[in-house]
Amino acid sequence: MQAIQRFSVQAGLDAERQLLDQVHGGHGDCALLCWRPEEQALVMPRKFSRLDGFAAACGLSEAQGWPVALRDTGGEPVPQSAAVLNVALVYAVPPQDKELTRLESAYLRLCQPFCAWLAAQGLEPGVGAVDGAFCDGRYNITLQARKLAGTAQRWCRRPSDGRAVVLAHAAVLMDNQRAAMVELVNAFYQGCGLDERCRAASHIALDESLAAPWAAIDSLREHYRHELAVVGLSLK
Repeated sequence: MQAIQRFSVQAGLDAERQLLDQVHGGHGDCALLCWRPEEQALVMPRKFSRLDGFAAACGLSEAQGWPVALRDTGGEPVPQSAAVLNVALVYAVPPQDKELTRLESAYLRLCQPFCAWLAAQGLEPGVGAVDGAFCDGRYNITLQARKLAGTAQRWCRRPSDGRAVVLAHAAVLMDNQRAAMVELVNAFYQGCGLDERCRAASHIALDESLAAPWAAIDSLREHYRHELAVVGLSLK
């Protein structure tokens, strides 16, 4: 399988759902999808569609060339474009995992291999919240204390054996489009009557720290394969 697949934003979201459905249906216990959008869109959880002003804010976003798409995972609005690498990890929870820590384990299994790949490029990544970042969370992947990637999860339970199945997703800003993205997200918040605002300085793109980052992606899958094998998960 090629290292990165190219999709429209909606087709990429659909491909992630299909991967989750496959593992949920018992077709393998672990899978990884890396994809890059062919066009741009503003992607957000379905809960936003219930907000007053949502339809008007969608119209303004689309007029700026950023149509709105809805995703199944949680979080906040996230711009998607050809500047973004999406990493979707799906697996059935190993029997040895503890129920109380399975959410944290899923985030670490998503973030740690990516951080190992960044370290192999000579960088010093971290994981944590970043004040002023859009879709902020405890499990952002960071560089220089700024947000490089945001993460989210979706869970279900497999009927065949009762094992929990997770889709853990990261959206990585590879090329510097952060100023335009922050302006877009802030405008959407304002259109929906929300007080949240984010700052471009809270974000970083990988090409600001690594020359030609897309050219190094081919080795990313092996980092996931190695890290997941430690807990008995084998990528198909």
